[in-house]
Amino acid sequence: MDPRYKRETFERGIACFNRGQFFECHELLEEIWLAEAPGEKPFYQGLIQVAAGFHHYQRGNLDGAHSLIRQGAEKLVAYPATHQGIDLAGLRAALLPWLNSLGRGEEPKELALPRIHLAP
Repeated sequence: MDPRYKRETFERGIACFNRGQFFECHELLEEIWLAEAPGEKPFYQGLIQVAAGFHHYQRGNLDGAHSLIRQGAEKLVAYPATHQGIDLAGLRAALLPWLNSLGRGEEPKELALPRIHLAP
């Protein structure tokens, strides 16, 4: 995949995530994931699973949301705090209250949807 196209697609995917357009984020990042080298595939798959989990949350499927967000977060733990130009540690921290609430079978209505920030 052309590096410039890959970066533009990645940035569009992150922008979709931050707008709460989780299905669209999933689709964009999946395009990268399909062409990615084996060492980076889990990173993209983790982001895709997190996005898919929040898509399930938006559709009222709390069990599906919890399962996918958890699976995605587990993959993202293998990467450093800053990866591919994003604050991955911040995203992982933002997912914890969601995982705790959903894990208890509660709908986390009081929690803001997480965002993906650029690394400092």
